[in-house]
Amino acid sequence: MNDRSGRERPPEDASGGDGQSDTRVLRLSVPGMDCPSCAGKVRASVERLDGVRDLDPRPTAGTLTVGYDPGRTDESAIRERVERAGYEVAGGDGVEGDADADTTGVWRSPRAVKTWLSGVFVALGLAFEFLLTGQDAAVASVLGNPVHVADALFLLAVVAGGQEIVRNGYYSARNRSLDIDLLMSVAILGALVASVGFGEALYFEAATLAFLFSVAELLERYSMDRARHSVRELLDLSPAEATVRRDTGSSETPRADGEAVDGEEVTVPVEAVAVGETVIVRPGEKIPLDGEVIEGASAVNQAPITGESVPVDKAVGDAVYAGTINREGYLEVRTTAAADDTTLARIVEMVEDARADKTEREQFVERFADWYTPLIVSFAILVAVVPPLAFGASWMTYLVYGLTLLVLACPCAFVISTPVTVVSGITSAARNGVLVKGGNHLEAMGAVDVVAFDKTGTLTAGELAVTDVVPLNGNSEEDVLRCARGLEARSEHPIGEAIVAHADGASGTREVTEFESLTGKGVRAELDGTTHYAGKPDLFEDLGFDLSHVHATTDGGVVTRTATRLCERNNCLDLLEDTVPTLQSEGKTVVLVGTEDELEGVIAVADEVRPEARRAVERLNELGVSRTVMLTGDNERTARAIAERVGVDEVRAGLLPDGKVEAVRELRAAYGTVAMVGDGINDAPALATADVGIAMGAAGTDTALETADIALMSDDLAKLPYLYRLAHTANGVIRQNVWTSLGAKAALAIGVPFGLVPIWAAVLLGDAGMTVGVTGNAMRLSRIRQEREAR
Repeated sequence: MNDRSGRERPPEDASGGDGQSDTRVLRLSVPGMDCPSCAGKVRASVERLDGVRDLDPRPTAGTLTVGYDPGRTDESAIRERVERAGYEVAGGDGVEGDADADTTGVWRSPRAVKTWLSGVFVALGLAFEFLLTGQDAAVASVLGNPVHVADALFLLAVVAGGQEIVRNGYYSARNRSLDIDLLMSVAILGALVASVGFGEALYFEAATLAFLFSVAELLERYSMDRARHSVRELLDLSPAEATVRRDTGSSETPRADGEAVDGEEVTVPVEAVAVGETVIVRPGEKIPLDGEVIEGASAVNQAPITGESVPVDKAVGDAVYAGTINREGYLEVRTTAAADDTTLARIVEMVEDARADKTEREQFVERFADWYTPLIVSFAILVAVVPPLAFGASWMTYLVYGLTLLVLACPCAFVISTPVTVVSGITSAARNGVLVKGGNHLEAMGAVDVVAFDKTGTLTAGELAVTDVVPLNGNSEEDVLRCARGLEARSEHPIGEAIVAHADGASGTREVTEFESLTGKGVRAELDGTTHYAGKPDLFEDLGFDLSHVHATTDGGVVTRTATRLCERNNCLDLLEDTVPTLQSEGKTVVLVGTEDELEGVIAVADEVRPEARRAVERLNELGVSRTVMLTGDNERTARAIAERVGVDEVRAGLLPDGKVEAVRELRAAYGTVAMVGDGINDAPALATADVGIAMGAAGTDTALETADIALMSDDLAKLPYLYRLAHTANGVIRQNVWTSLGAKAALAIGVPFGLVPIWAAVLLGDAGMTVGVTGNAMRLSRIRQEREAR
């Protein structure tokens, strides 16, 4: 493991956890390792080092993580092995370099300087060969073949631009890696040897290969750095320092409100802040660590974590997250997590892990590449040799064709087409408050046929609230609420808590004695000396009420609840047959309030539907999801009332956790790929059974972050259409990248033997052009925003 800077950490377990001796973990930044073949070359070099136990090269991130025995090897030896594979380790002491933090630095690197110098020599050589022909005199002779000024300039271009290529090709040969560096080295050196051995100058071809391939490498590095930079932005959200109040016993520090407090404010690295310390966050500053507000109030921009566009009000007792921005007020925060265990740190770690996981399509592409390169190399040899031997064709012509095919033999763009798209999609989602745990989950989400929703806490807010108060027998709403508050004040039931919260505005209090909870039915208590009850209609039936002559009327579609006359014992059937069923049909829970002799009022409580739920369901259907389903343990009537308001296609009610699992299996069998949306805890079995498990409101919730395939960091269903559109678009981009890159290579390879593809076109179109093309196509995923879905 490493700290935030990427430095090597001390061993967490001296035994390595497996009975081995001391194991340390080192993370190195290797920016030049940007494709699977590069990673394979680094792996082959480092794994031969004695003492290396575990290797994790990640080309999409440009990092190498090594677990090693410090008694048998050390960091310098590992670095040397990486460099012997032909790749530079950026930074010092294991710190990630800044190469991927500033993509423009690629064009000012030492290799870029050599490339531009090579280009100058190529341009001068062309000038002497085609414009200054009179000055293009022979300046030397090699094996009897003259070398002109233009040829000498082309040779200088090869030296300037080709030394890095040949150097890397040498390392590829040492590590037995048939990659683009080795193939290009063979092509460049082959052109030079042919120039000397056959008497026909191929210096221009060699110079063109050296210069254009160096340009292609710079473009590829720039493109990969752009992809890596998106994750770097996540890491940079959290500030490097924090202002901490530490007690010294000798000073007092004035607070924002002028009151003096014990302790001294010091600025320290976030890694030095312990759990439980108090950090000071002033207006405009980033919150450095996860914590709980203990002083002050402010609006906090949580977009970096949850993707919420509107700042969230925070007060004493509220949780805040590292990387979020304090907009206007002064806050004191007690930290609840160390720097490497904040919600943001876990998000970054999971995104990096997700980038390392290979999707099934990636694995197929790599398997295809394993035989593609040998096949094209064999084809190149046949093209270079067979026509001259069998048909007396020109050796020089077909040798150039063979060298051109070597340039096309490494499927770089084809191989990176999938991982660069997955990286772009996952990091784009993370910046918008959606954590995707792997490329397979992103691909699966883009192919979803059915979205199944849990009800409570997903389609609804998961918090009960009073929706209706119907006063009876001459009582006012305030009378009913005052009575209900007295009855429910000591209740711990969620319905009682919702009634008390709503009744807090009612004036006056009632003296409460002899409180008793009637399990499953309601509560009873003495209010000002009179026995009162609050509970289900069944409770009042048990007391002898018929509950009649109270009903609901409809006027222009608006339900109005009235009492036609006093509700007396054993003389009331309308209330049960009309008002109560009407409320229940709307998905509400009914609570009656009264005494043994008189019903005083009716209170309806419901879990409110999320305001964005209906639009989210509609948008999913518009985007191509074939069916939406609600899976709930609630009763059929309530479930159907909520489903009608939300607009889902199907309702399955009264389901226990195993019933939800079976429902998901049935939906998979009937319709195809299923995504299940729940809270990440109660719905864990169904989430695990679905093709894609999506947890709601995962910010700060360890269980949801760990168990779900995809986590929506906020309680915002509007992120679902955004997620589906992003994933669906990503799948389309992957298909475009794979088939376009493969098709371009195939078309160029077929055209080579017919003289239709010059060697420069093979480099520019087949290598640089396709690499830049697939990367740019993948980067457009970052332009997809939730706001487009919410409209």
